[in-house]
Amino acid sequence: MEYKDYYKTLGLARDATPDDIKRAYRKLARKFHPDVSKEPNAEARFKEINEAQEVLKDPEKRAAYDALGNNWRAGQDFRPPPGGPGGARSGFNFTPDEAADFSDFFSSMFNRGGGGAPRKRRGQDQTVRIQIDLEDAFNGITRQLRLEVPELAADGRAISHERTLNVRIPAGVTQGRQIRLSGQGGPGIHGGPAGDLYLEVELRPHRHFTADGRDVQLRLPIAPWEAALGATIPVPTLGGAVNLKIPAGSQTGKRMRLKGRGLPGEPAGDEMVVLEIVVPPAKTEEARRVYEHMAEQLHFNPRADLGV
Repeated sequence: MEYKDYYKTLGLARDATPDDIKRAYRKLARKFHPDVSKEPNAEARFKEINEAQEVLKDPEKRAAYDALGNNWRAGQDFRPPPGGPGGARSGFNFTPDEAADFSDFFSSMFNRGGGGAPRKRRGQDQTVRIQIDLEDAFNGITRQLRLEVPELAADGRAISHERTLNVRIPAGVTQGRQIRLSGQGGPGIHGGPAGDLYLEVELRPHRHFTADGRDVQLRLPIAPWEAALGATIPVPTLGGAVNLKIPAGSQTGKRMRLKGRGLPGEPAGDEMVVLEIVVPPAKTEEARRVYEHMAEQLHFNPRADLGV
């Protein structure tokens, strides 16, 4: 079924007051009433206007509708979220004649609840993206979040207030990992429990390391003589520098593994070190003579495999 943007139908902003809703409805109802309007789609528009007003004039129905969030667009394919507004017993009562005047979207949100007190409904789950540094993912960190929480004012207007959460991000979190905070999501309706808040972790780019799950990769510059003769050199890791033995005859692109030096976990990730030979520039005559001597003594053709 198609999502209905009731605010758009009445030409209103989402923070419209009850008086704004009344004025907009009266104006549009006069324009599109089938008995007086000459618009070709007057009857259909009149039904849409009545449906939008039926929801937005009532604080409880408006709160249930607003709980869907504001990321939907009119005409977008809609399915009621699990546990949220639109359950088969939502607690709003309508006669069969009343329900027949409304769309399938309306019925999925507010179909007949069987009488009695409105049924408690769980609040909407929410997802918040949180950016952290790779070092924070390695060590763990406590972050303070400021969240906008929707609620109804005494006059029925949808408003929001800010609340603050101190959240512990555990060591070893990876890109895209979701951390569930039970009961910290959208408020419940009719006294129902709050939804859950999901923190989706996004790792900021690092100037040295690239993360791949719990593994990290480092491009390690080495001098030509370190590659040719072999060497033991210090290598940075997220937990501090360690010594790495470079085999003699190493080439650019050679991959070496530092076991367990990635992000912590069960098991911990590894650090993949990719060697990159860096040639020093020949800026002095002495440096030029060194390169000329190498050319004379080594008789090396790096393009031999190409046949040239």
